[in-house]
Amino acid sequence: MQLSFIFIGILIFIIAISMTMVGKGGGNFYVLVLVLAQIPMQNAASIGQFILFAASISALFIFNKNKTLVWPLAIMIGVLIATSAFLGGYFSHYFAGYILKIVFAILLFISGILMLIKIKKQDNDKFNQKIGYWIFQFKEQKYSINLFISVPIIIVTGFAAGMVGVSGGSFLVPLMVLACGLSMKNAVGTASALIAVTAFMGFMGHAMQGDVNFTYAVPLAAIAIIGGVMGSKFALKSKPKNLKKLFAYTNWLAAIIMFINAITTINLK
Repeated sequence: MQLSFIFIGILIFIIAISMTMVGKGGGNFYVLVLVLAQIPMQNAASIGQFILFAASISALFIFNKNKTLVWPLAIMIGVLIATSAFLGGYFSHYFAGYILKIVFAILLFISGILMLIKIKKQDNDKFNQKIGYWIFQFKEQKYSINLFISVPIIIVTGFAAGMVGVSGGSFLVPLMVLACGLSMKNAVGTASALIAVTAFMGFMGHAMQGDVNFTYAVPLAAIAIIGGVMGSKFALKSKPKNLKKLFAYTNWLAAIIMFINAITTINLK
């Protein structure tokens, strides 16, 4: 048991570093590791959310210190995603584990594709007079957010993330880059605040259903905090195109492994 826990801790540490670099927090891989360690999906989801919260808080301080956090956008998205993540975590108890795994895999695969889409720099001035656009300036950059597109996506993302025990960064980072015009580094930095909110609310939803094992959650969260600090520092030094590729490739890998695990679970029944 001790060797098994040490091995899980090493994997969590590696995941915390690499996933914090791309603004995903690592929830997808945390859950994957815990599921492969024979922890039930609902428990794995709750532990994953707890680890996510701890790691993202540590990363948030580093990103904020280096001014890569767009706070107005983080607050707007955070308010919307907190409630939907809580509901997702609460209602996950009513779904079979293999269904959550399949949904989880599909979301990861799609978000990986979205991240590799090339985007043109948007002209924010042309949106000034349009209804449904939120225009604001943060530091020296002007942003225009299409609320009709972004708000529904944010709500659905939060609910799905809370349900399967991930941060939502797998969809929030592409959303901020593609729909909100953020640079990759700003999107990753802003995602750290959103991940903290999503993870905490999703965890609370699971906790109300009793799906928490603190014997695993607390020590693994401590390990993830160290990895989160290291990953955020690496992200600030990395090229945006490399961060995008890492984001997509790790999503696809996790999607394939989780889908295989879900199919195996069905066949065993």
